[in-house]
Amino acid sequence: MNDAREARADALLHAVQDEGQRLKVFLGAAPGVGKTFAMLSAARDLRRQGVDVVVGLVETHGRPETAALLEGMEVLPTRAVQYAGREFREFDLEAALARKPAVILVDELAHTNLPGGRHALRWQDIAELLAADIEVYTALNVQHLESLNDQVRRITGVAVRETVPDAFLDRARDIVLVDLPPRELIARLRQGKVYVPETAAVALDAFFSPSNLAALRELAVETVAAHVEHDLRGHMLARGDAMPVRRRVMAAIDGAGQSEYLVRVTRRIAERRGAPWSVLFVDRGGVDPERRERVDSAMRLARRLGGEAVTLRGHAVADELLTWADREGVGQIVVGRTRERPIARRLGYSLTQQLLRRGAHLELTIIATPAERAKARRQLRASMQPMPWRDYGFATFTTACAMGLSFVADRFLSVANLSLIFLTSVLFVAVRTRMAVAVYAALLSFLGYNFFFAPPRYTFAIANADDVLAVVLFLVAALVCSRLATRLAGQVASLRAAQVRGRVLVTLGQQLATAADADGVRTVAAHALARALDAEVAVLARDAVERLVTSASVPATFALSTQDLAAADWSDAHAEPAGRSTDTLHGASCWMLPLGSEARRAGVVALRFPVDREPDADRRSLAQAMVLDISQALERARLASELESARVQGETERLRNALLSSVSHDLRSPLASMIGSAGTLLSYETQLPENERHELLNAILGEGQRLDRYIQNLLDMTRLGHGTLTLKRDWVDAGEVVTAAVGRAHKLFPDVRLDVQLPAKTLLLHVHPALIEQALFNILENAARFSPPGEAVRVTVRSEAERLLIDVADRGPGIPEDERARIFDMFYSVSRGDRGGQGTGLGLAICRGMIGAHGGSVEALPHVGGGTTIRISLPLPATPDER
Repeated sequence: MNDAREARADALLHAVQDEGQRLKVFLGAAPGVGKTFAMLSAARDLRRQGVDVVVGLVETHGRPETAALLEGMEVLPTRAVQYAGREFREFDLEAALARKPAVILVDELAHTNLPGGRHALRWQDIAELLAADIEVYTALNVQHLESLNDQVRRITGVAVRETVPDAFLDRARDIVLVDLPPRELIARLRQGKVYVPETAAVALDAFFSPSNLAALRELAVETVAAHVEHDLRGHMLARGDAMPVRRRVMAAIDGAGQSEYLVRVTRRIAERRGAPWSVLFVDRGGVDPERRERVDSAMRLARRLGGEAVTLRGHAVADELLTWADREGVGQIVVGRTRERPIARRLGYSLTQQLLRRGAHLELTIIATPAERAKARRQLRASMQPMPWRDYGFATFTTACAMGLSFVADRFLSVANLSLIFLTSVLFVAVRTRMAVAVYAALLSFLGYNFFFAPPRYTFAIANADDVLAVVLFLVAALVCSRLATRLAGQVASLRAAQVRGRVLVTLGQQLATAADADGVRTVAAHALARALDAEVAVLARDAVERLVTSASVPATFALSTQDLAAADWSDAHAEPAGRSTDTLHGASCWMLPLGSEARRAGVVALRFPVDREPDADRRSLAQAMVLDISQALERARLASELESARVQGETERLRNALLSSVSHDLRSPLASMIGSAGTLLSYETQLPENERHELLNAILGEGQRLDRYIQNLLDMTRLGHGTLTLKRDWVDAGEVVTAAVGRAHKLFPDVRLDVQLPAKTLLLHVHPALIEQALFNILENAARFSPPGEAVRVTVRSEAERLLIDVADRGPGIPEDERARIFDMFYSVSRGDRGGQGTGLGLAICRGMIGAHGGSVEALPHVGGGTTIRISLPLPATPDER
């Protein structure tokens, strides 16, 4: 009864504390799923309700749809921090505390602050905001949770260094799961909406694989589900509803194995149960310094994750653990199999056996560490290898035991009854081994029985007919039982092989379904075949000159000999296996399996097994089934590629029509003007006043320059489309590029005022200067054409978060929100133009292509007070002096 009251009081206290914390976390499985977008959308809804909402720090990462949500929001100024000779912008905690809004948005919860701030970590800044009674909205990726560090490293192979304690996340009143299917997230990554192209290519090969994203989604869902379950349990206890008393979870560590791994697992178990948890170490004295350091490290981790760290002193580990568990109300004990003590285990004195025997009222969870799992897999593989000497040794040992037992029983039993002991040993060997070993045990038992016990003793003579019957019974029992055991073992092995085959094919099908193209299918195929067949694998495909080359391989250093390539060519040409283990070019070191059919060739799979091991029938059958699935996946990828080609062809036809329309209007107009002006000069040259002749000549020159720009735009667009635009990078001052582009624009539009604001310090870019100047000139020309008379076009250059930002703002009619991204499409001017009916619609498309080739981006933003701002964002690399 007291326990129930205490639990209800705790629940009420936690409910009050949760109301006071007011922390809302937008949790995602990976970068790019839309956490910041969801956070800003929720903040705008609050603002429409009249809530005082302020943006403390939000990272838009150059995404226009996210940046658009900042319009009309109050944004606190960031704090300038000098670090490593560069200036960075950080969240200003002092300004946030002084402003003290009702709700503040602080992005990137796991961020590590630069030196010079009040706290080393951003979650510590947020903790101080919560203490000041300010509600905080923040965003977090699930891989940054401290308790998931080991799991994320095993899943992705990436060690996450910036982590947030789970205890801090437990303070959140609300956790919002922001989810995106892996296929859509990968599509966003390929489109450059998550990272710049160079970074995106690396991320696709490493962190952003479909399997990694699916596993991280599962972790994110489990985290949110555990939080919901914890909240539900707290609310029910607060209302006084019947709930089981929370039983503490306890982990026992010894410092000899992976204690930190055990601590993290225990934390997750306790989190799912909504129970308090502890980590115990029983100090029996004589602990060496290295082991003591491992124990201390695990204890520090436990305290950081919100658990209790306890050290007990005593001699009997099991006694100390059970006594403390009974005293503290522990319901579950978590231990790890880190060490094996064969003698203690056989005598029943290992720690797990004592806990199982004496802790029947407790739930015991034995966690296998990664090292133990690897050791178990090695032992399983060793046990599956045929070892005849082990079976015969087992038969000899069993017969010797039967003989020793018979010597003891000889005083109490008749000689005839002693034969039953030997018969039992023969049956035992027959069930556990194969027929040959069982016959060996039967003969050995008969010889031992006849020599030591059957009269006349200590001779092999058979004086009694019953002894002949005994040896016959030994042999019959051995043959029958071994036959049954062999049949049963064969059935079990067959079922196990069928299960393995089915699981491998299902897994292969799931992985092939996530492959986006033929290269992805081949990469998945190589890894799946190597893992399932325990062999070296290479997937070969025809190149542009119809030569078989390696497209994917495991390992990456897989090399094919001339004979292997000849076998691969024959297999691909005839759609039949070749090479090793076949009758065709069997001298090759690889077994070649064709992909596709003779009518539709798709390449060859090369399988190289160890020289001393030929693939058995089951392995060969599995390989052929997997190759068939891979062939079908390649055929699907080919059909998808053909459909995409048909779509591109249709798009090309549309662009061709648009180009013809553009040529007929935009290119013909300046030609007509030039022809008219030249004809007038030719016919009335002597009759025209000098000023009119100059006007006609200026008109011819202006229209000629306009025509030249149109043709140059078409040529640039063609080079971008065919990928022949080469970058000749050089170090250049950003101010010089901007000044050159502004000078060109001023000559073309002398009546338009251009206001330029350059940074105080020099900002160096490693770019192709002429291309960046041309891109900026296209934007300036676009702005000047649509800027009202008397209004200036403002050009601002600044740096922010290791990127150079160039803003070109005009006071023109503006662009509707749903069309801001479309103005960068080719020939968009056919329908509306670059905000009007002028131009070919190529200027901004070329600008986006040129800037994108440098790893930058271009976006259209609304301008405060009307008009449009076109923003160029370029990376600011480290200068040669800083490297």
